[in-house]
Amino acid sequence: MESAMPETSTDPGTARPAAYTPTDRTVPTRSKERAAYDHELVHAILDEGYVCHLGFVRDGAPVVLPTLYARVGRRLYVHGSTGSRPLRMTGGTDPGLPVCVTVTHVDGLVLARSAFHHSINYRSVVVHGIAHQVTDPDEKRKALDALVDQVVPGRSSDSRAANAKELAATAVIGLDLDEVSAKLRTGGPNDDPEDLALPHWTGVVPVTKGHGTPIPAADLAPGIGLPDYLTARGPVIRHEDGSPTRP
Repeated sequence: MESAMPETSTDPGTARPAAYTPTDRTVPTRSKERAAYDHELVHAILDEGYVCHLGFVRDGAPVVLPTLYARVGRRLYVHGSTGSRPLRMTGGTDPGLPVCVTVTHVDGLVLARSAFHHSINYRSVVVHGIAHQVTDPDEKRKALDALVDQVVPGRSSDSRAANAKELAATAVIGLDLDEVSAKLRTGGPNDDPEDLALPHWTGVVPVTKGHGTPIPAADLAPGIGLPDYLTARGPVIRHEDGSPTRP
Protein backbone atom coordinates (compact mmCIF):
# COMPACT_ATOMS: atom_id res chain seq x y z
CA MET A 1 0.00 0.00 0.00
CA GLU A 2 1.53 3.32 -1.05
CA SER A 3 1.13 6.37 1.18
CA ALA A 4 1.06 10.11 0.48
CA MET A 5 0.24 13.04 2.71
CA PRO A 6 -1.91 16.02 1.66
CA GLU A 7 -0.01 18.62 -0.33
CA THR A 8 -1.82 21.66 1.02
CA SER A 9 -3.70 22.61 4.16
CA THR A 10 -4.16 25.59 6.45
CA ASP A 11 -3.76 25.95 10.23
CA PRO A 12 -7.13 26.81 11.81
CA GLY A 13 -7.21 30.36 13.10
CA THR A 14 -3.93 31.40 11.53
CA ALA A 15 -2.89 32.97 8.27
CA ARG A 16 0.25 30.87 7.91
CA PRO A 17 -0.13 27.85 5.61
CA ALA A 18 0.45 24.43 7.15
CA ALA A 19 2.24 23.12 4.07
CA TYR A 20 5.22 24.13 1.98
CA THR A 21 4.35 25.28 -1.52
CA PRO A 22 5.43 22.75 -4.19
CA THR A 23 7.89 24.02 -6.80
CA ASP A 24 9.44 22.60 -9.95
CA ARG A 25 12.36 21.37 -7.84
CA THR A 26 10.29 19.81 -5.06
CA VAL A 27 7.78 17.90 -7.20
CA PRO A 28 9.31 14.49 -8.03
CA THR A 29 9.33 13.25 -11.60
CA ARG A 30 8.56 9.69 -10.41
CA SER A 31 6.05 8.46 -7.81
CA LYS A 32 4.51 11.90 -7.32
CA GLU A 33 1.89 10.36 -5.04
CA ARG A 34 4.61 9.77 -2.44
CA ALA A 35 5.46 13.47 -2.15
CA ALA A 36 4.30 15.44 0.89
CA TYR A 37 4.61 19.08 1.93
CA ASP A 38 2.91 19.13 5.32
CA HIS A 39 4.89 21.14 7.88
CA GLU A 40 4.43 18.69 10.75
CA LEU A 41 5.49 15.72 8.67
CA VAL A 42 8.53 17.48 7.18
CA HIS A 43 9.66 18.77 10.57
CA ALA A 44 9.18 15.37 12.24
CA ILE A 45 11.40 13.69 9.64
CA LEU A 46 14.08 16.35 10.10
CA ASP A 47 13.91 16.23 13.89
CA GLU A 48 14.41 12.47 14.03
CA GLY A 49 17.77 12.45 12.26
CA TYR A 50 21.36 13.19 13.18
CA VAL A 51 23.18 13.53 9.85
CA CYS A 52 22.21 15.34 6.68
CA HIS A 53 23.91 15.37 3.28
CA LEU A 54 24.84 18.85 2.11
CA GLY A 55 25.16 19.22 -1.66
CA PHE A 56 26.68 22.17 -3.51
CA VAL A 57 28.80 22.91 -6.58
CA ARG A 58 32.55 23.52 -6.18
CA ASP A 59 34.72 24.50 -9.15
CA GLY A 60 31.98 23.36 -11.52
CA ALA A 61 31.63 19.89 -9.97
CA PRO A 62 29.00 18.58 -7.53
CA VAL A 63 30.06 17.86 -3.94
CA VAL A 64 27.98 16.12 -1.25
CA LEU A 65 29.15 16.14 2.38
CA PRO A 66 27.64 14.38 5.42
CA THR A 67 27.38 16.66 8.46
CA LEU A 68 25.37 17.39 11.60
CA TYR A 69 22.29 19.60 11.40
CA ALA A 70 19.44 20.91 13.51
CA ARG A 71 16.10 22.58 12.87
CA VAL A 72 14.93 25.64 14.79
CA GLY A 73 11.48 26.69 13.63
CA ARG A 74 11.59 27.09 9.86
CA ARG A 75 15.36 27.40 9.68
CA LEU A 76 17.93 24.64 9.26
CA TYR A 77 21.43 24.93 10.73
CA VAL A 78 24.40 22.93 9.46
CA HIS A 79 27.63 22.49 11.42
CA GLY A 80 31.15 22.81 10.08
CA SER A 81 34.67 24.09 10.56
CA THR A 82 35.65 27.63 9.64
CA GLY A 83 38.27 26.13 7.34
CA SER A 84 35.89 23.94 5.34
CA ARG A 85 35.17 24.92 1.74
CA PRO A 86 31.35 25.20 1.95
CA LEU A 87 31.56 27.33 5.07
CA ARG A 88 34.04 29.71 3.42
CA MET A 89 31.79 29.90 0.35
CA THR A 90 28.85 31.04 2.48
CA GLY A 91 30.79 33.88 4.09
CA GLY A 92 29.50 36.58 1.74
CA THR A 93 26.20 38.23 2.45
CA ASP A 94 25.17 38.12 -1.21
CA PRO A 95 24.31 35.88 -2.91
CA GLY A 96 25.31 33.08 -0.48
CA LEU A 97 25.78 29.46 -1.48
CA PRO A 98 23.06 27.52 -3.39
CA VAL A 99 22.70 24.17 -1.63
CA CYS A 100 20.55 21.07 -1.49
CA VAL A 101 20.19 19.30 1.87
CA THR A 102 18.75 15.80 2.25
CA VAL A 103 17.77 13.66 5.25
CA THR A 104 16.62 10.04 4.89
CA HIS A 105 15.34 7.35 7.27
CA VAL A 106 15.10 3.70 6.17
CA ASP A 107 12.14 1.99 7.86
CA GLY A 108 12.01 -1.39 6.12
CA LEU A 109 13.43 -3.68 3.44
CA VAL A 110 10.70 -4.62 0.99
CA LEU A 111 11.30 -8.09 -0.47
CA ALA A 112 9.15 -8.89 -3.47
CA ARG A 113 8.85 -12.12 -5.44
CA SER A 114 10.62 -10.50 -8.37
CA ALA A 115 13.98 -8.73 -8.16
CA PHE A 116 12.53 -5.77 -10.06
CA HIS A 117 9.95 -4.95 -7.38
CA HIS A 118 12.30 -5.04 -4.38
CA SER A 119 12.27 -1.71 -2.59
CA ILE A 120 12.65 0.01 0.78
CA ASN A 121 10.20 1.81 3.01
CA TYR A 122 11.61 5.22 3.78
CA ARG A 123 10.95 8.82 4.83
CA SER A 124 13.04 11.59 3.32
CA VAL A 125 13.21 15.37 3.13
CA VAL A 126 14.90 17.50 0.47
CA VAL A 127 15.60 21.20 1.06
CA HIS A 128 16.69 23.65 -1.65
CA GLY A 129 17.87 27.18 -0.92
CA ILE A 130 20.62 29.70 -0.36
CA ALA A 131 22.81 29.12 2.70
CA HIS A 132 24.53 31.91 4.61
CA GLN A 133 27.08 31.76 7.39
CA VAL A 134 25.64 32.63 10.81
CA THR A 135 27.56 35.59 12.22
CA ASP A 136 25.21 36.95 14.89
CA PRO A 137 26.68 35.70 18.23
CA ASP A 138 23.32 35.02 19.88
CA GLU A 139 21.95 33.15 16.87
CA LYS A 140 25.19 31.17 16.58
CA ARG A 141 25.07 30.05 20.21
CA LYS A 142 21.41 29.09 19.85
CA ALA A 143 22.23 27.14 16.70
CA LEU A 144 25.14 25.31 18.36
CA ASP A 145 22.93 24.37 21.33
CA ALA A 146 20.34 23.04 18.87
CA LEU A 147 23.01 20.98 17.09
CA VAL A 148 24.02 19.35 20.39
CA ASP A 149 20.41 18.74 21.39
CA GLN A 150 19.62 17.29 17.94
CA VAL A 151 21.84 14.34 18.82
CA VAL A 152 21.02 14.10 22.54
CA PRO A 153 18.09 16.29 23.67
CA GLY A 154 18.94 18.09 26.89
CA ARG A 155 22.70 17.72 26.51
CA SER A 156 23.45 21.37 25.73
CA SER A 157 22.40 22.41 29.24
CA ASP A 158 24.48 19.60 30.78
CA SER A 159 27.85 20.45 29.24
CA ARG A 160 30.28 23.37 29.17
CA ALA A 161 29.36 25.97 26.58
CA ALA A 162 31.86 26.75 23.84
CA ASN A 163 34.48 29.34 24.78
CA ALA A 164 35.63 32.20 22.55
CA LYS A 165 38.40 30.14 20.92
CA GLU A 166 36.06 27.25 20.16
CA LEU A 167 33.40 29.57 18.79
CA ALA A 168 35.97 31.16 16.50
CA ALA A 169 36.95 27.75 15.15
CA THR A 170 33.35 26.63 14.59
CA ALA A 171 31.14 27.78 11.77
CA VAL A 172 27.41 27.36 11.26
CA ILE A 173 25.43 27.97 8.11
CA GLY A 174 21.75 28.74 8.11
CA LEU A 175 19.19 27.79 5.48
CA ASP A 176 15.57 28.92 5.52
CA LEU A 177 13.00 26.16 5.09
CA ASP A 178 11.09 27.58 2.14
CA GLU A 179 11.55 25.18 -0.80
CA VAL A 180 11.02 21.84 0.92
CA SER A 181 9.42 18.47 0.25
CA ALA A 182 9.12 15.07 1.87
CA LYS A 183 8.83 11.73 0.13
CA LEU A 184 7.71 8.46 1.69
CA ARG A 185 7.08 4.84 0.92
CA THR A 186 5.14 2.53 3.24
CA GLY A 187 3.50 -0.88 2.93
CA GLY A 188 4.41 -4.18 1.38
CA PRO A 189 5.67 -5.42 -1.98
CA ASN A 190 3.91 -4.55 -5.24
CA ASP A 191 4.25 -7.84 -7.08
CA ASP A 192 2.79 -8.34 -10.54
CA PRO A 193 -0.32 -10.56 -10.60
CA GLU A 194 1.46 -13.21 -12.67
CA ASP A 195 4.14 -13.54 -9.97
CA LEU A 196 1.84 -14.13 -6.99
CA ALA A 197 2.08 -17.93 -7.27
CA LEU A 198 5.91 -17.97 -7.28
CA PRO A 199 7.44 -19.97 -4.36
CA HIS A 200 9.49 -17.10 -2.91
CA TRP A 201 9.13 -15.52 0.53
CA THR A 202 7.82 -11.98 0.30
CA GLY A 203 7.21 -9.26 2.85
CA VAL A 204 8.90 -6.47 4.79
CA VAL A 205 11.91 -6.64 7.09
CA PRO A 206 11.54 -3.71 9.54
CA VAL A 207 14.59 -1.54 10.13
CA THR A 208 14.71 0.13 13.55
CA LYS A 209 17.11 2.56 15.20
CA GLY A 210 18.21 1.76 18.72
CA HIS A 211 20.62 2.92 21.39
CA GLY A 212 22.86 0.69 23.48
CA THR A 213 23.64 1.05 27.16
CA PRO A 214 25.74 4.20 27.73
CA ILE A 215 29.40 3.43 28.52
CA PRO A 216 30.99 5.89 30.99
CA ALA A 217 34.37 7.39 30.21
CA ALA A 218 37.32 5.84 32.03
CA ASP A 219 38.03 9.15 33.80
CA LEU A 220 34.43 9.89 34.83
CA ALA A 221 34.48 11.30 38.36
CA PRO A 222 32.96 9.03 41.03
CA GLY A 223 29.42 9.88 42.00
CA ILE A 224 28.32 11.22 38.62
CA GLY A 225 25.34 9.12 37.63
CA LEU A 226 23.62 8.63 34.33
CA PRO A 227 21.53 11.74 33.51
CA ASP A 228 17.79 11.40 33.02
CA TYR A 229 17.97 12.33 29.35
CA LEU A 230 20.04 9.20 28.72
CA THR A 231 17.88 6.83 30.77
CA ALA A 232 14.70 7.83 28.94
CA ARG A 233 15.80 7.95 25.34
CA GLY A 234 12.86 7.77 22.97
CA PRO A 235 10.94 9.79 20.39
CA VAL A 236 11.83 13.47 20.40
CA ILE A 237 9.40 16.34 19.84
CA ARG A 238 11.15 19.55 18.78
CA HIS A 239 9.08 22.69 19.28
CA GLU A 240 9.07 25.65 16.92
CA ASP A 241 11.54 27.51 19.14
CA GLY A 242 13.99 24.61 18.80
CA SER A 243 13.57 23.19 22.31
CA PRO A 244 13.43 19.36 22.38
CA THR A 245 11.15 17.30 24.65
CA ARG A 246 9.91 13.73 24.87
CA PRO A 247 6.24 12.79 25.19
